[in-house]
Amino acid sequence: SLHLLFLLFFVFSVDFCCICTPSRPGKNMAPHPVNFSRTFYGIMFDAGSTGTRVHIYKFIQKDPVELPVLDNEMYHAVKPGLSAYADMPEVGGETIRQLLKVAKKMIPKEQWIQTPVVLKATAGLRLLPQEKAKTLLNEVKEIFDDSPFFVPNNSVTIMNGTNEGVLAWVTVNFLTGHLYAKTRKTIGILDLGGGSTQITFLPRLKKTVLTAPPDYIAKINMFNGTFELYTHSYLGNGLIAARLTTLGALGADGLDWKVFRSSCLPKKFREDWSFGGLTYKVSGIPDGFAGYKLCYQEIMQVVKGIVHQPFEVKGSSIFYAFSYYYDRAVESGLIDGSRGGTVEVRDFKKRAKEVCNKMTKYRPISPFLCMDMTYITCLLKEGFGFKDSTVLQVSGKYQNIII
Repeated sequence: SLHLLFLLFFVFSVDFCCICTPSRPGKNMAPHPVNFSRTFYGIMFDAGSTGTRVHIYKFIQKDPVELPVLDNEMYHAVKPGLSAYADMPEVGGETIRQLLKVAKKMIPKEQWIQTPVVLKATAGLRLLPQEKAKTLLNEVKEIFDDSPFFVPNNSVTIMNGTNEGVLAWVTVNFLTGHLYAKTRKTIGILDLGGGSTQITFLPRLKKTVLTAPPDYIAKINMFNGTFELYTHSYLGNGLIAARLTTLGALGADGLDWKVFRSSCLPKKFREDWSFGGLTYKVSGIPDGFAGYKLCYQEIMQVVKGIVHQPFEVKGSSIFYAFSYYYDRAVESGLIDGSRGGTVEVRDFKKRAKEVCNKMTKYRPISPFLCMDMTYITCLLKEGFGFKDSTVLQVSGKYQNIII
């Protein structure tokens, strides 16, 4: 959902470096060269752990004192993510150049100088050593500076997990109209990326706040009100990073010769698999057993005791689940990819069992599908503590905007 935050960057002038009070355009806003004519554009780079995505937004503002309206979104992605180029920053920079070429084709030339370009990196770069991440970001900043677009201050940064979760929550509730409702009934968000996973919601019960670790509660002020949110980002618990932990490959040496095995993979499967610029030899257990029960036991070690269980999620809160929740639900046939869908937690569990116990059937989709679906099930149930009957709205788009 990170790219949606560009909407906030424009509409509310939200500072991405800290949680602050959004304001309407005009009063007390720092001057910056934004085109206040009827049509203007913005470019948002979402540098995730598995790929870099550029989102080009077209806004229409009919009145200078009114909020702009998002008219259109254009999207393009490249793989792998920037973090894969930790030792080759120039090559990583070239992927940004290619995506900027896409933006030039989409935006009228006379608008370039007034069109802001921003890159926000998430867990992929947070997992890198600080110096390597900084070198990559400096490379991107130089490329932005050489471009014809407007480069704001702090245009190339790594977002911390709290801001990522809070701003995603604000964005989804803004788009669904819940922020304006007098009932204060809002939607919780579950975001499963490659390197990290976020949960954010507005607690209805004081006990949820009182029983949470202090740094899991964030206060934001907007629309003349204060929202006290439960939010946390689990770095290393994204879907792809969790594969590494399940395989016992996280931080391992001897990658040239070690083979990492799991009962979550098809017995006869053996391949080289790359993530974060490293390549791992992974395989099933050819002379052993595979299937849902054994896989669940493996993944329990990745989740149990690491993820805090908020008191309130055992109730009937409404949650939107996106990113890899959506991707895997579509791939496994749980929901329709064009429309998204509503599922219960038990549906993920049921489909995980089917995928794991019929790995040969599902292998053409992905040999990791059993591992991924079991991880999602375990994260929801054993991690966050959702009940089997909890309803999730699994979405890839809202009002034709990718989330």
